Amino acid sequence: MTDERRLASHWTKVATAWLPFADAASADLPLARLLRLALFQVSVGMAAVLLNGTLNRVMIVELSIPAWLVALMIAIPLLVAPLRALIGHRSDTHRSVLGWRRVPFIWFGTLMQFGGLAIMPFALLLLGRPGDEGLGVAASVLAFLLTGLGMHMTQTAGLALATDLASEDKRPRAVALLYVMLLAGTMVAALSMGALLLDFTPTRLVQVIQAAAVITFVLNIVALWKQEPRHARVPQDNAPAPAFTELWAAFISRGRTARLLATIGIGAAGFAMQDALLEPYGGEILGLSVGATTALTGAWAAGALAGFAVSGRALGIGGDPLRLAGSGLVIGVAAFLMILFAAPFQSTAMLYAGAFAIGLGLGLFSVGTLIEAMGLAKDEGAGLVLGAWGAVQAGCAGIAIALGGLFRDLMSAQAARGTFGGALGDPATGYAAVYCLEILILLASLVALGPLVSQNRERAFTASGPIGLREFPT
Repeated sequence: MTDERRLASHWTKVATAWLPFADAASADLPLARLLRLALFQVSVGMAAVLLNGTLNRVMIVELSIPAWLVALMIAIPLLVAPLRALIGHRSDTHRSVLGWRRVPFIWFGTLMQFGGLAIMPFALLLLGRPGDEGLGVAASVLAFLLTGLGMHMTQTAGLALATDLASEDKRPRAVALLYVMLLAGTMVAALSMGALLLDFTPTRLVQVIQAAAVITFVLNIVALWKQEPRHARVPQDNAPAPAFTELWAAFISRGRTARLLATIGIGAAGFAMQDALLEPYGGEILGLSVGATTALTGAWAAGALAGFAVSGRALGIGGDPLRLAGSGLVIGVAAFLMILFAAPFQSTAMLYAGAFAIGLGLGLFSVGTLIEAMGLAKDEGAGLVLGAWGAVQAGCAGIAIALGGLFRDLMSAQAARGTFGGALGDPATGYAAVYCLEILILLASLVALGPLVSQNRERAFTASGPIGLREFPT
């Protein structure tokens, strides 16, 4: 019996040492319960792989749908992301007939996510049928909209529920652990779907997407089961809450805020413009299979997870968040150069390394700018700052994705006509133009970031522990 206890104690220490933020558990919120709650993040990561990875390659390469239309559909879930602030506010103040606050939002988000994934494969197949393109476009937009809204609603209310359940001193690590689970779910889903789609057929695509819908429903139900107590008390405050417009005006009037938000928006656009094009690039230019290109999303997620880990270590020893964000931009420039040269060298390894580096750079940039934004939060509170950070990042990313697809189509058409000469009359020219544009945008973000780094400022936000985040949106 003594040996068994020693073995259990040994494996507990191993889990705590190797699982990031495993110390978020407490007596009131054991690690097993916290990991079960984090299953909703796995379902969100799985949907993200489909929306941002597998489907855009299938639509552009296998179904020959114009890249601008594909990019517009991929951008729909991001363009509705600013609604997360309203969803979070409503889940704070809402109480259902059964006494729950967060559960109804997670439940309806799950239903929307399930419904969007359920109709998505048939909507995509209609796009490829002559004469049914109009119906296919309408059904596809509905599917992407439902899936995107469901992801945002589930994730926002789920993260809020995690902060409700965790003790105040454990909340930063609890939210960070949920973010780790999102990235882990993204990697596992990318590798699994890649393996299932090695021998691509339309029937197999329908099976994979509908299986994802069923798994989403099951995972979210398991995650939600007996997590939120009924009749949870809603905080009461007799003082009138300041109007949103007043808080926003006070927040944006600060000298650093406008430049920081501009930097965030420019950088997010620079990283995201290729989101709908990376897998089609690998399939059309390098001849990779659907499964092989889906694994690119796994490489990106691994890079983002590495960026998160590096950020936590750097900030834990007193690193400057803005310099961290600048490092992410520089890594992003190098990443797009690797992807750009993967075509002439016909190097699959260079393409995967570039995808990993994109995730790494984006992770560093996102964490650095978020930490700096949190330092600006005073009377307005973290919710407004996180809402502004998320709205600017998601909105600019969505617009960039749509413009990236349109720009690729225009440049490819000009190259096919011989406008740029025979040497550039290649299908890779349209993709290369987008990657070059992204490099310029990232450099512009570095220019916007420079004055912020050089200014001496009093930090209003002090890192606490290895990561020091009160909240971490995804």
